[in-house]
Amino acid sequence: MDTDTDTDTATGAETSAGTDAGRLSVAFSPCPNDTFTFDAWAHGRVPGAAAPEVMFADIDVTNGMAERGELDVLKVSYAVLPWVLEEYALLPCGGALGRGCGPLVLTREAGEAKALSGKRVAVPSERSTAYLLFRLWAAAEVPGGVGEIVVLPFHEIMPAVRDGEVDAGLVIHEARFTYQNYGLHNLADMGEHWESTTGLPIPLGAIIAKRSLGAETLRELASTISTSVRMAWQDPEVSRPYVLAHAQEMDPAVAEQHIGLYVNEFTEQLGEDGYAAVRGLLERAAAEGLVPPLGPDALTFP
Repeated sequence: MDTDTDTDTATGAETSAGTDAGRLSVAFSPCPNDTFTFDAWAHGRVPGAAAPEVMFADIDVTNGMAERGELDVLKVSYAVLPWVLEEYALLPCGGALGRGCGPLVLTREAGEAKALSGKRVAVPSERSTAYLLFRLWAAAEVPGGVGEIVVLPFHEIMPAVRDGEVDAGLVIHEARFTYQNYGLHNLADMGEHWESTTGLPIPLGAIIAKRSLGAETLRELASTISTSVRMAWQDPEVSRPYVLAHAQEMDPAVAEQHIGLYVNEFTEQLGEDGYAAVRGLLERAAAEGLVPPLGPDALTFP
C-alpha cells in the first residue's frame, strides 16, 4: 500500500491527489491505530461531518506528499513539520504520541549501541520522527556514528535485518510486538532514551491540514476527528472490520495491542504535555542542526 493511489474501502472510490466534489482528501496509514481512529469519520458516521476521500499510504509517502502540498489532510511524522507548517496547520488531535511506545533498533545478534558504529541501518523514512529520535540517540550512544542509511517501507525492515541485507533496522508500529518472530534482538528503545532524557511523551505521528481550508473548517475538522476517536472507544467492535481489512494480515490480538498502545488521550486531544513533547523534539533537533527552527507561532492552532 505504499503507492500514491489506492482504493478507499469506505467509499469504493479510486482516489488520488485532490478533492472530489468538494470532499476533503485525506491520507493515512493502513495501520490499526489510524484505521481505528478514523473509522467513524471515513464511513460518514460522525454527526454533521461528510465522509472524506481516503487514501492509504506509508509514512514516507505521506511525508513527501506534505512537502509537495498534496491532499487536504495528512498523517505525517512530527519530524517533517518544520518543512510543511507554512502550508499546513498541526491539528490538536488524531496523531500518535504516548509513553512506552518508541521505535526500536533491532539486530540479528544481541549487543551494545557501540556495535552500530559504521554499520548499515534501515529506517522507515529520513523525515520520520523515528529517524529523528534515532539520530539524537546515535549522537549520544554510537561512537563515530552509524554508516549507510537505507530507507525501506516499515514492513520490509525486519526481513531485511533477518536476511542480512542490513546490519540493523529502526522499526515502528506493531514491530514492537512481533520482532521476536524474526529471531531479532532489541538493541535499543528510542522511546526509553527520549523519555529518560526529557520526561516527555514520545511524539510520533501528526495530523496536519491545509491552512487554506480556513480557520472555521480547521476547527470543525479537529472536532470531527476527536469525535471519531471517542466513537471508536465507545464501541470498538464497529471499527474491527475496517481495522482488520487493512492490517496486512496482522493477528487480531496484535492489532488490539497496537491500538491500545498508540490510541490514547493524546489522540483525542494533544493537550499541554503533547504540545510540550512536540516543541521539545523539534527545538532539540533544531539545536543539533537536524531540522530548520520553528517560528514562534508555527504550532498554534487557529
